[in-house]
Amino acid sequence: MDNLKNKKQKDDESLSAFEKAGLQGDDPRVVPIKLDGPAPEGNDIVYPDYSDEEQETWKILYKRQRELLPGRAAQEYMAGLEMMKFPEERIPYLGEVGRILEETTNWQVARVPGLLFEGDFFSRLARRVFPSTDYIRPRHELDYTPAPDLFHDIFGHTPMITNRAFADFYQKIGKASMNAQGKDRRRLETIYWFTVEFGLIHTGQGLRIYGNGIISSYAETQHSLTDKVEKRPADLDKMCEQPYDVWHMQPLLFVIDSFEQLEQDFYGWANKRGLLD
Repeated sequence: MDNLKNKKQKDDESLSAFEKAGLQGDDPRVVPIKLDGPAPEGNDIVYPDYSDEEQETWKILYKRQRELLPGRAAQEYMAGLEMMKFPEERIPYLGEVGRILEETTNWQVARVPGLLFEGDFFSRLARRVFPSTDYIRPRHELDYTPAPDLFHDIFGHTPMITNRAFADFYQKIGKASMNAQGKDRRRLETIYWFTVEFGLIHTGQGLRIYGNGIISSYAETQHSLTDKVEKRPADLDKMCEQPYDVWHMQPLLFVIDSFEQLEQDFYGWANKRGLLD
């Protein structure tokens, strides 16, 4: 019995929070997908035939967040949002999104069918390719969705990739993940969650949001800067051991001092474990 219990505990430790949620059967959209071939990139991406309702959903989400984020989002994100020049009236074309990223930080975009298995996801980050979905959330999930969609991917992620320090940090996460084994795989995924997805930054004007999971969520944007959320300094050794839940608004967030410091700290953390050259 003890051997079975230990095996189950070991198996649980090897699973990501998304994989655990998928096994619980709550939502098949959070079950990571393994690609069976290359994903289209750049001009090879085809623009889908979106319905009028889907285009309207983009307009609603875009307008709401544009009005909500000033004074809450990091200046680096807001500057990137201006660079991306997203259309207000229609869903952006991923090929055009990739062209802008290529011009700013030498990144590209690949179209993927959903939440990717970690090997497929991080291998693309390692070569400066951002995997993006091209479908949009249903109307009943306007305020928050646990699953990836194009609004989260395009509006939430890509503006930050125009920032050089963040873009380089993002690639380092991908490279480190390709070398990670055992518990380091989960540690890296946790660092990703508390920085890329749900990170805050100190500024001269106070705390600001840069995490994409917050920025793309109407409810989380309002929740994250309140006293209902515990804020801790971004110590990577402590961060990487912190449990998290993908189903609820986050009760705990970590705060960085700068993107340059984040890149340097991550390099030191990963290099110490032999995950980066």
